[in-house]
Amino acid sequence: MTWLAVLILALIEGLTEFLPISSTGHLVLGANFFGLDIEKGFTKIFEVNIQFGAILAVVVIYYKKFFQSFEFYLKLVVGVLPAVILALLFKDFIDKNLESLYMIIANLFFGGILLVFVDKFFPENAENNNAQEKEISYLLSFQIGCFQCLAMLLPGLSRSASTILGGMAMGLNRKQSAEFSFFLAVPTMFLASAYNLLKSYKTIQPQEWQFLAVGNLFAFLVAIVAIKFFVDILTKYGFKYFGYYRIIFAIMMFLILNF
Repeated sequence: MTWLAVLILALIEGLTEFLPISSTGHLVLGANFFGLDIEKGFTKIFEVNIQFGAILAVVVIYYKKFFQSFEFYLKLVVGVLPAVILALLFKDFIDKNLESLYMIIANLFFGGILLVFVDKFFPENAENNNAQEKEISYLLSFQIGCFQCLAMLLPGLSRSASTILGGMAMGLNRKQSAEFSFFLAVPTMFLASAYNLLKSYKTIQPQEWQFLAVGNLFAFLVAIVAIKFFVDILTKYGFKYFGYYRIIFAIMMFLILNF
């Protein structure tokens, strides 16, 4: 891995992790551009662990929420339980799906079509961004956590897209759904990053630790901008433009891989 690859992949992670456009699909394409296999060696370690920088951006932007009450953390724990259980039971299946580029492309494409029309499915939830926020109960947190599992089973669907749409299906407006998706990403991605690092830290070379440090810092800075941009665009215009982008990007990925 080169320093240029570190910066580009960190840029991709920071930009795409919290947008409903699939960070996995973008990272796969970015890694292929540099001749890297995202499912092997240090590239896989790097791709998973720069998520830490991205989730730190959520904590910094919404720091008041994270110091609000202990119950907030309990609800996040309940929300992340479905993903933890699924990962323990179907780890091999999930890892195998991540290796299927055409599955990622298909999920990007059809997920894009869904986003183009999703605001029509939940018109009241989509447009009522200024209404009083609905209380997120333990049950609601668990239900949205179940939607998050769809992204684990269907790589390319997008974790943020599945949780945001899950929140809207449960009665939240676009803004609240997006913000809870950010919050739920913190324990989910922290556990994935911590597990990956504990499993592989002995194999990481001195320069690779530098790559991880710079990659996390860059992903953190980019994610701060991306989160603020996303909430503003989503609140004003909805999902359709992200849907159009996904469709175009999926077609582009297919053409690049086949021609």
